[in-house]
Amino acid sequence: MKDNHDMNQVHGRPMHQQTQGKIERYHRTMKNVVKLDNYYCPEELIRALEKFVRMYNNERYHESLQNLTPADVYYGRGDSI
Repeated sequence: MKDNHDMNQVHGRPMHQQTQGKIERYHRTMKNVVKLDNYYCPEELIRALEKFVRMYNNERYHESLQNLTPADVYYGRGDSI
């Protein structure tokens, strides 16, 4: 990440969930959505997780983003919308 995107990796404090809030919330949301169906083979579960990640990152409206999708904000489409 540092070499390609000029980003630094930041580690949260181990065994301290308060510092991991955003990723913990993401995991809880993912788990609640995925648990709604039955999966009879690992490939079905993989497809469901891929669909969830695509929806979560590109299609869901987010109240704290003025009801825009994360993709709209990332690509700077907020003003035109």
